[in-house]
Amino acid sequence: SHFGDKSSCVENANTLNVTSSSVRGLNSTCIGKTPLSSGRSVCRSRTPLMGYSVTSSSAVSAHTVASVIVAVVEGRGLARGEVGMASIDLKNPEMILSQFADNTTYAKVITKLKILTPLEIIMSNTACDAGNTTKLFSLITEHFKNVTFTTVQRKYFNETKGLEYIEQLCASEFSTIFMEVQSKYYCLAAAAALLKYVEFIQNAVYAPKSLKVRFQGSEKTAMIDSSSAQNLELVINNRDSRNGHTLLGVLNYTKTPGGSRRLRSNILEPLVDAETINTRLDCVQELLQDEELFFGLQAVISKFLDTEQLLSVLVQIPKQDTVKTAESKITNLIYLKHTLELVEPLKAALRSCNTQLLKAYYNSLEDTRFGIILEKITTVINDDTRYTKGCLSMRTQKCYAVKPNINEFLDIARRTYTEIVDDIAGMITQLAEKYSLPMKTSFSSARGFFIQMNADCSTLPNGQLPSEFTKITKMKNTYSFTSADLIKMNERCQESLREIYHMTYLIVCKLLNEIYEHIHCLYKLSDIVSMLDMLLSFAHACTLSDYVRPEFTDTLAIKQGWHPILEKIAMEKPVSNNTYLTEGNNFVIITGPNMSGKSTYLKQIALCQIMAQIGSYVPAEYCSFRIAEQIFTRIGMDDDIETNASTFMKEMKEITYIIQNANDKSLIIIDELGRGTSAEEGIGICYAACEYLLNLKAFTLFATHFLELCHIDALYPNVENYHFEVQHVRSSAGNKEKIAYTYTLSKGYTEEKNYGLKAAEVSSLPSSIILDAKEITNHIAKQILHRQKSTPEMMKQRAAYQLAMRLVQTARNSRLDPDSLRVYLKGLKKKYEASCPTPAKNDEQ
Repeated sequence: SHFGDKSSCVENANTLNVTSSSVRGLNSTCIGKTPLSSGRSVCRSRTPLMGYSVTSSSAVSAHTVASVIVAVVEGRGLARGEVGMASIDLKNPEMILSQFADNTTYAKVITKLKILTPLEIIMSNTACDAGNTTKLFSLITEHFKNVTFTTVQRKYFNETKGLEYIEQLCASEFSTIFMEVQSKYYCLAAAAALLKYVEFIQNAVYAPKSLKVRFQGSEKTAMIDSSSAQNLELVINNRDSRNGHTLLGVLNYTKTPGGSRRLRSNILEPLVDAETINTRLDCVQELLQDEELFFGLQAVISKFLDTEQLLSVLVQIPKQDTVKTAESKITNLIYLKHTLELVEPLKAALRSCNTQLLKAYYNSLEDTRFGIILEKITTVINDDTRYTKGCLSMRTQKCYAVKPNINEFLDIARRTYTEIVDDIAGMITQLAEKYSLPMKTSFSSARGFFIQMNADCSTLPNGQLPSEFTKITKMKNTYSFTSADLIKMNERCQESLREIYHMTYLIVCKLLNEIYEHIHCLYKLSDIVSMLDMLLSFAHACTLSDYVRPEFTDTLAIKQGWHPILEKIAMEKPVSNNTYLTEGNNFVIITGPNMSGKSTYLKQIALCQIMAQIGSYVPAEYCSFRIAEQIFTRIGMDDDIETNASTFMKEMKEITYIIQNANDKSLIIIDELGRGTSAEEGIGICYAACEYLLNLKAFTLFATHFLELCHIDALYPNVENYHFEVQHVRSSAGNKEKIAYTYTLSKGYTEEKNYGLKAAEVSSLPSSIILDAKEITNHIAKQILHRQKSTPEMMKQRAAYQLAMRLVQTARNSRLDPDSLRVYLKGLKKKYEASCPTPAKNDEQ
């Protein structure tokens, strides 16, 4: 047979010079850690991509198996810190190139890798030379302990070869990439090593002019570091990774794998361009207002398979022909036909749309290449051949995919196959009559045809099946078994199938060669489907809760906003609160006792900001956001209660990272800094960190138990104090007092100054100790308060600063008519006068 059982040896296996632990023999590839990576090795047997088949949308899960391979290279000497990256998803024929300057923390590299969730990372062998390991290599191996690392010789990181690869493989529609990357030597070098390595492990090459290649700079999206993504539970729940209580879980009502992937990547890298975000929001608004459009689009989108993975299989040319590659090509041609037949229904659903983006998608679907490809397919493939569920049904579709009279030998082979299948069914019917048992023909991809029977063992002679039946399994009252004759007939059936697949494969390959020049329109279709799926998901989420459309200004203003994940967990609307930050009041200190809602509130603001910047509606009555270029969080986690030393070091690393990377357009969330050391040191560190951040125009929310920090507003007029209210409730006996949490945010700092003492009161601690503790606490508090009182001059300066900033805000953003504006300005004047202890006459005028 043409399809013998060949070993999957890789041509010229030694030419790539991967590390010694990377190759074991020629029939399988074992990728391991380098000798310097502390012996953490992962051995994976490689399966060529041609063996993959596209999954249906019903099989989509939130957590897909990692399939991205990334090559990373760093400049040397004076160019150290300049990093080039190239990544390719084995299930998606798109190569993404990046090049950027990073600082000594390599924050951008780590963040980008976390977002990619790589299966494997490739680096130069010079990055881990014995005794000379680079800092970048050490940091990556430290952060990605469960990811496979492979090193290849530095010579394969060749920028000239990288540019040649791109010229050879990049589809003509994406040829502008040459202008973008021709002088970006490090990402080109990474591309060369990556493509050579993928060819090596996949035992296949990409067809010429078939890849989508794009350059992704770091300036088009907001940066959310991996620690912040974990703190906010953006895509993974911290308590249970299988739990859907995440921002992704809240928004993910996608119907396709591509839509789910796009949503995940958008959450981790929100947009920073207000125009693009508003274009998305216009679409969501139209989907919410037009039910027919919403349900019509959703019905069509849900029928699409994984278009990106389909493309990936179609554009790869296997180096060897096997039964598996043949079957895969035939299957995916059927999937391609199924996908192209959905273009017209998708156009019909979009025909009456009004928004700019949806109209652009409709126009893109007018591309004549969709019709050309489908027409070429239907000249060879039967009209009624389609994607179906069930392995036997799909096997039948593949067997009879090609129209009759195209290949005479194929027609004969199919008749033979039909006769064998009929003989199998007839034989099982005869066996059922012979033994008077309710036998039926069943099929599985693993066993082929076998016999199944529902019967109680008491109805069988001697409680057993006749002796001619073998491989008997029983589950409840269902027996599965076969016979020697049936095994032989299955072998004949498989042999016949191999011949059918071989001849069909040759016809399919010829057909694919004819349509390769048109296939690039599928990149466009894949992009449209995944984006529409995500926008539909946003609209769906809005129908389940009272979300509102965000606006984008220079102010962060949220009226009655609430926590989206908490709402999903509680199945009811949580307590809502207001938020207001401007350039003049850009630093908010939040106080309140434990469990009063500080951490939840802080996370809520960051989550709302991210939702707004990906084009989703937001859980609030009204909201306005300033675009954040970076979102940093330092959240006090439950597992922070370790030894003081380890907690303190973790805090210091996190605050150092924020200080080194924050800028004027950052959103900074800090919760419980300084809890891992003494109170005096904690206050000092908090105060110093606050003063540094106050020099930026970043929006900062800082939650603390150190009430001494609240008095920083006397020195910095852009600081505002807020607290979470609690109520004191006496027990029915009247001798005990407990705290009731309102979860309501109010202006000023908390009056719950001795929360620890109140907790002690309800414990079994002797009353004499509690009384002494209260007396000492009051004495210390009076001394501190006396030293920190604001002078009249400070209060006047603060009032003048706040008035000035309000006037600037009004000049920039006011939409009031003249009379309303006059009333508002008079109100500002009264507020200023009330804030000044002794206003001067000049001020009043």
